Amino acid sequence: MSILVGRETRLLVQGITGREGTFHAQQMQAYGTNIVAGMTPGKGGQTALDGTVPVFDTCSAAVRETGANTTVIYVPAAGAPDAIMEAVGAGITTVFCITEHIPALDMLKVMPVVQAAGARLVGPNCPGATSPGRAKVGIIPATIHREGRIGVVSRSGTLTYEVVQALTDAGMGQSTCVGIGGDPIIGSTFIDILELFKADPETSAIVLIGEIGGDAEELSALWKTANIPDTPMVAFIAGRTAPPGRRMGHAGAIISGSGGSAASKIAALEAAGIHVAESPTHIPRLLQEIGVRPN
Repeated sequence: MSILVGRETRLLVQGITGREGTFHAQQMQAYGTNIVAGMTPGKGGQTALDGTVPVFDTCSAAVRETGANTTVIYVPAAGAPDAIMEAVGAGITTVFCITEHIPALDMLKVMPVVQAAGARLVGPNCPGATSPGRAKVGIIPATIHREGRIGVVSRSGTLTYEVVQALTDAGMGQSTCVGIGGDPIIGSTFIDILELFKADPETSAIVLIGEIGGDAEELSALWKTANIPDTPMVAFIAGRTAPPGRRMGHAGAIISGSGGSAASKIAALEAAGIHVAESPTHIPRLLQEIGVRPN
């Protein structure tokens, strides 16, 4: 079993004929992801990926003809909100939006549409998800993974890669790795993904990668205490030395007032029994200290 993506994934790639869409679609297909369709307005009737994938003008046509149930969006920021809404309107239940720099006001209009459709959005400004040995959707490098039982959820794409590589190097495989994105308004929160890990019998430990800004990590700590108190869990918080009021990297990574600091997040996580690493490469050792063994 895996969460979000797996052998049952029938993937539509929105923007498959663009440079980024083509490159990453090739990588996903090479990993074994079942890409059943591409979509670019005006390119319907063409094929992509050396003729193996049909391209459609609309999401509804792609879903109707191929049974696509998941989509990944490689569409510029100006068109990405409409791309998300078109996908859920066509009946796609899982949407990954890789696009960055989408204005928060645009996402405020998108989220009610996604929720009304009963769909799940991951992103925007996220790297996607990989269930090692089963499927990868997005831009996470395939070579860093190892199959196993550790679930990884992160606000940062590059930190995801570093942590996953450290786990793999230590012989600690992953069940699913999910990047939720670092924008102020995202489709899936830490808690949304933690709930999926809780229900996954193949995930027996969790790594959470957070950063300054907002209260998502503090809320996750409270949720962990109430829902999975005995599940081994390790975290890392980026931005320990960031000055208040200055955005660091992601649009949501900013300390304002008395909340959102690395110190407040670390305190909340440790109070919930979550061990907090001093660096990403420290995570495998912490996991082993709390009883998680290499596989």
